Amino acid sequence: MKHFNTVITGTGCYVPSQIISNSAFVKNIFFEKDQSLIETEGEEVVQKFKDITGISERRWVTDDLNSSDIAAIAAQRAIEDAGIDPETIDQIILAQNFGNVASRSIQTENVPSLASRVKHALGIKNTDCIPYDIIFGCPGWIQGVIQANSFIKSGMAKRCLVIGTETLSRVVDHFDRDTMIFSDGAGAVIVEGLEEDEKRGMLSYSFVSHTAEEVDYLYHGKSNSPDGEPLVGYIKMNGRKIYEYSLLHVPGAMKTALDRAGIEIDQVKKIVIHQANEKMDEAIVMRFFRQYGIKPNLAEIMPMNIQKLGNSSVATVPTLYDMILKNQVEGHQISKNDILIFASIGAGMNINSFVYKQ
Repeated sequence: MKHFNTVITGTGCYVPSQIISNSAFVKNIFFEKDQSLIETEGEEVVQKFKDITGISERRWVTDDLNSSDIAAIAAQRAIEDAGIDPETIDQIILAQNFGNVASRSIQTENVPSLASRVKHALGIKNTDCIPYDIIFGCPGWIQGVIQANSFIKSGMAKRCLVIGTETLSRVVDHFDRDTMIFSDGAGAVIVEGLEEDEKRGMLSYSFVSHTAEEVDYLYHGKSNSPDGEPLVGYIKMNGRKIYEYSLLHVPGAMKTALDRAGIEIDQVKKIVIHQANEKMDEAIVMRFFRQYGIKPNLAEIMPMNIQKLGNSSVATVPTLYDMILKNQVEGHQISKNDILIFASIGAGMNINSFVYKQ
C-alpha cells in the first residue's frame, strides 16, 4: 500500500555571528512598564534573568543584514540540503512578525513581502512559485509547515519552502529587561509530498487560539523610559501572564496532536519546542507528560539551544531542528522513524503542534 506523505527533505538555518553575552547588559539602566526606575544592581538583574530564562548569551545580526537577508541564507542552505532545483518550488511561506527593520531604525518594512524578497534573492524565475508571509506570533513557522501540508495534501502544491526569520534586536526597548530575551536568526525547510511504501512525515496537528485579554500578552508598545518617544513602539510582553497561559494550554494542545496521530507516549523520542524560556519550556513538557502519568527525562527528550541563542521567535524551532540533524546539539540525535513533537506558543495568543515521523 502506498502512502502520500508530507516530508521535510531539507533543512538550513542562519545563526548570526555577533554574540551578545549577559555581561553586556550589566550597566544598562532599566525601567518598569510604569516607567519607574529599577534600582537593583545590574549584576543582580542579569543573574536573576539567567536563573529564570536559562539564557547566558544571544545572537544579533550585524548592521549589514536584515530579516529577509538571513531568511534567504537559511533558505539556500535548505535547498542545497534537499538537493532540489529552486525553480521547482511551488510556494515560499515565510513566517515573521516585524518585517525588515534597518539598523538603528525602528520602522518596519513589509512591502514587498519578505517572501517576495527571498524569492528575488534566490533568483527564482518560476512565475508559478508564489511567495507570501504569515504573521502568527512565535508559532508562525510551525503554522507554515501545517499550511504547506494542507496545500500538498489538497494537490495544490508538491514542494514548499517554509522559513521562519526575525531580527528582534531591531525592535527591542533597551530600557526594558525583556530586551535580554530576544535574539535574531532564521531557519528554513523544504516540505514535499512523496508517495512512499511506509507512512512517515507529518502525522497530525493541532491549534489553539485565545484572543480575549490574551491578545495583549505580547504587543507593540512604548518604551519603559520616561524620556522615550511615546509614538515609537517596541516589542513588549506580560511575562507572568504568558507563563501561566502556556502551562495551562500548551500541554493539552500537544496531547491533542499526539492522540490524533494514534501514537503512544512512550514512542515519542524528541520534543522540539519553541525556545521561549528554559524554565517555562521545562514546565510545559513536564505537564505534557503528566497527562499520561509519566515523569520524563527532560535532558534526553527536550533538546534546547536557548542558553546560547536566545529567543528568536519564529526561527527557534527550525533552527533547533536543523542543528540537531547536523549534530550541533550535544547529546541529541534524530534517527529514521523517530517520533517527534513540534510545538510553539506566541503572540495572539496562538498555540500549535504537530507530530512527525522522521
